[in-house]
Amino acid sequence: MAAESFLKYVDKKYGHEAYDGDQYGGAGGKDGSGLPQNNPGNFMFATGIECSYPTIDKGKTRRDLLKECHHYDRWEEDLGLVKEMGLKVLRYGLPYYAIHIAENKFDWTFADKVMNEMKRLEITPILDLMHFGVPDWIGNFQNAELPIHFANYAAAVAKRYPWVKYYTPVNEIYVTAKMSAKEGVWNEQLKSDRAFVTALKNVTAASILATHQIAAHRPDCVIVQSESAEYIHEAYLQKSPEIVIANKIRFLALDLLYANHPDADIYMYLMDNGMTRKEYEWFMAGEPPGYQVTGNDYYGRNEKIRLKNGETMIAPDVWGWYLITKEYYNRYKKPVMHTETNVFNKEEAPSWLWKQWLNILRMREDGTPVLGFTWYSLIDQVDWDIGLSKKVGTINECGLFNMNRKPNPVAGAYKMLLEEFGQITIVPYGEMLEITDRPASLKVEV
Repeated sequence: MAAESFLKYVDKKYGHEAYDGDQYGGAGGKDGSGLPQNNPGNFMFATGIECSYPTIDKGKTRRDLLKECHHYDRWEEDLGLVKEMGLKVLRYGLPYYAIHIAENKFDWTFADKVMNEMKRLEITPILDLMHFGVPDWIGNFQNAELPIHFANYAAAVAKRYPWVKYYTPVNEIYVTAKMSAKEGVWNEQLKSDRAFVTALKNVTAASILATHQIAAHRPDCVIVQSESAEYIHEAYLQKSPEIVIANKIRFLALDLLYANHPDADIYMYLMDNGMTRKEYEWFMAGEPPGYQVTGNDYYGRNEKIRLKNGETMIAPDVWGWYLITKEYYNRYKKPVMHTETNVFNKEEAPSWLWKQWLNILRMREDGTPVLGFTWYSLIDQVDWDIGLSKKVGTINECGLFNMNRKPNPVAGAYKMLLEEFGQITIVPYGEMLEITDRPASLKVEV
């Protein structure tokens, strides 16, 4: 004779229709779909406004992508497009070179307008304070006074906009130093290891001191470091010292930033090229304040294959964002974010978007905390196919929207992604960390 089922008594007390499984035993179930909301535990889906402003032609020409992409004239429309996409987070760079007009003197005319509108629209900025350039009066990244001047600027920004919590003090420190002082393309346009090390230590120190100033005004600040996730693969047996060093140097900015001792050969490289023991010890004394996030920017062109004959070719997705970022996570053990990606072919962009997203899902399955994803940028860019080295005016069709503010195919793909995944939490069960009077909702593990 079969044993009585407990459901007989459950049904008798509660009624079959009113009770299904654990309805009264926990949070109401939800799958995490729907456009993003402002819940603090939710994954951050973002885009960005391209805002690079290095100088070229030995300082005579300023490349200002906010101007060249018409953002100064159409900023209200651009912020409206962010809202239209259903996005809540925006990587946004104020034009440092134009705001900090002299020591302790600032022009907030444009910044106040756009920041006030962002606040009104409830868009959360990840505020980028330096993006590949400095004011003319500072000169370039060889200036040892840069860290002090930049820290003053960061303090002024944090004081003026106290509602801002997320910051990228310096965008891509490594790329800034490499393009300006090792490859001779921007700003000081030098081509030496010594100039590179000088730029790297000045810019990293600027980021550290700026973070201290931000934290003084906003102790709970979240610092999203944005670094280029790069790798050169050697397709031959005998590894070259040059490439071995190059693949280690890509970590240098974050090593100095996070007080992580680099390998002995990189330490000797620093000492051979102008870093003093005292400077090194200053960097290694400890990490800067704030909640630190390691943001990795990954473009297919970031990976290259070097052949025996010296030829180098672009090789997208040999490792991809997942494997390269895993190196950074294993090295620094900090939450990660996919802070930039795009392709220059608008027809290929939707496929690239989904590939990056699947990399993120794989990273989450490993238990690595991934805070967010960014399609960079909102609007098509100009001359990034040649690294802004010349003012040609070629439009790079990599934005969610074109220069006329009409959607590219990737906008539809991103909207579909947002509608499916937009309310997932950063980590499974992340909603239990929220203190709220809203009804509880337990989201599935994605």
